[in-house]
Amino acid sequence: MPKDDTTLTKIGELLPSTMRRIQKKARATQGPSPIQRRLFDVAALSAQGDYEQSILFQHSVFCQTSLPPRDPGADVRVWERQNGDATLRITAGMVMHPVEKVFVPIGLPFGPKARLVLLTVNQRAILTQSPVLDVDKSLTSFVCNMLKLSNKGENITAVKDQLARLSASTIQLGLARDGHATTINSQIVTAFDLWFPKNDRQRVLWPTAIRLSHEYFQDLLTHAVPLDENHIAALSHNSLALDIYSWLAQRLHRVPTSAPQHISWVALYDQFGQGYDRLRKFREVFRTALKQVLLVYRTARVDDCAPKPARAYVINGRTLYREEPPTGLWLYNSPPPVTKQLALRSS
Repeated sequence: MPKDDTTLTKIGELLPSTMRRIQKKARATQGPSPIQRRLFDVAALSAQGDYEQSILFQHSVFCQTSLPPRDPGADVRVWERQNGDATLRITAGMVMHPVEKVFVPIGLPFGPKARLVLLTVNQRAILTQSPVLDVDKSLTSFVCNMLKLSNKGENITAVKDQLARLSASTIQLGLARDGHATTINSQIVTAFDLWFPKNDRQRVLWPTAIRLSHEYFQDLLTHAVPLDENHIAALSHNSLALDIYSWLAQRLHRVPTSAPQHISWVALYDQFGQGYDRLRKFREVFRTALKQVLLVYRTARVDDCAPKPARAYVINGRTLYREEPPTGLWLYNSPPPVTKQLALRSS
């Protein structure tokens, strides 16, 4: 091997400056957390740009709107979000209890696990071009092999709960564009045993197939947005980060090259700010999640309009300082995280 290594690039130099600062700070304390390590690993792969992509799919309405980020509570039975030409309305359902033999209410789907389940189900439907999805009989296997989560008991319980909520809920997807409107009234998953019987060894079992509703499946084939599975895995701890990533993935490549788009903080708050009483707190949380998204989605061109330095004014001999509030984000035309050619080969 030649001694001259000037053509080699250190892996640290492939990382953006923001991530290098985070990495340096983490080493100075207790080392990077599992979430930070996951972000670092995927960001390094994205920086090299030569890894093999695996693709997940999301319905475009779920990219522009979102499921509840956290449990809205048993009393909330309807969730409705609107953004531009897309509207999402989810109504919590009732299911038959196998012992009491009465219909009992079940809550709305929420959080990162519900999003991962939906993405994975969409992926299987697109790849097989079928609404009937063959799955492993063991729920543990589904969690580990398909959702890429550890087989901890809390993950098993959470995924089981979100599958039940998704199955029982009724959804309405509305998309109005170019003078035409499409409305889907359906369930996402049908014919599903929500109670998950156990075998003699107490392993949680479930049916060997999941059936998507005909209406949802047909609309998904038309309005599926491809997403990088590695990016999703890196952001799987955070509902807001997953929602921002999905939104940018379907939005940025449609921004006109010569006309960047400005999104105000008020508009972002209306779209993503569920559960935050104050805009200031939402802005802080959103910025943290956005930084994580941009670590992995490196081709995304997004500018955060930070507040300008305070300006001095002299009034009646007194010097006063006025700070202008931050205005929002600028979005610039950017390639999607999954190229069109790769998406077509995978669909």
